[in-house]
Amino acid sequence: MATNGNHILTLSCPDKPGIVHAVTGLLANQGLNILDLQQFSDRTSHNFFMRVHFGHVESTSSLEEPMAALAAELKLEQYDFRPANKKPRVLIMVSKIGHCLNDLLFRTKTNQLGIEIPLIVSNHPDFKPLAESYEIDFHHLPVTKDTKLEQERQILELIKEHNIDLVVLARYMQVLTPGLCEAMSGKIINIHHSFLPSFKGAKPYHQAFDRGVKIIGATAHFVTADLDEGPIIEQRVARVDHNMSAKELVEEGSNVESQVLAAAVKWWSEKRVFLNGHKTVVFN
Repeated sequence: MATNGNHILTLSCPDKPGIVHAVTGLLANQGLNILDLQQFSDRTSHNFFMRVHFGHVESTSSLEEPMAALAAELKLEQYDFRPANKKPRVLIMVSKIGHCLNDLLFRTKTNQLGIEIPLIVSNHPDFKPLAESYEIDFHHLPVTKDTKLEQERQILELIKEHNIDLVVLARYMQVLTPGLCEAMSGKIINIHHSFLPSFKGAKPYHQAFDRGVKIIGATAHFVTADLDEGPIIEQRVARVDHNMSAKELVEEGSNVESQVLAAAVKWWSEKRVFLNGHKTVVFN
């Protein structure tokens, strides 16, 4: 594919002296210019994480052999080259609450998010007109306790058919089975409509209202088989007070949810999010 000549290199490995020198030296030897570099050494896990934005070259094929040698030397757990302007393909899943879906669609349409959204999946038909207004395929896949495995099999087929890189649960109010979580491990982001682990369940803002909280928030996290326990990518808050009704808390919370989910998707799409055990490293 045509690129602007800029690429992103991401890597993680056991921490040791000389990693930055080795990687930047490899790029310099190829006559490449480093445009931006971020790194983190985790003193707890003793792992090293790095994101390098570099240019200018149409192909990274000349880097494959020296990078493979460096990977063996540094014991890289993973590394990846990607054109900086490549847009990941994202499947959005939603139920009957649409503010996060609408926000992601608008941000993508206006180039605030560098992603492609080839399809939307929902267990309800409500947002088919919205999807059609953006000329995006909409798949209504209803689900019951007895049909969940079959419905998720259809989802996995759609993921494969459309070459999906990331699944975003934009207020999709169904618990995914361990099979789907494992198949897309590290590639499913959920928005939780409260701070984790507080106020779990279907009506967290009403719980917050009953407790008279002074701040509310939202959490974007990776999905794992453990419900609402996946590594956290982003959290934000909004101040509230005793004058606000439960409905007003919901409205304020909706704004925060949209912002948090959009930030998490943006950072993931730009290769800024690294899994680090039960946590994440986010170069934002």
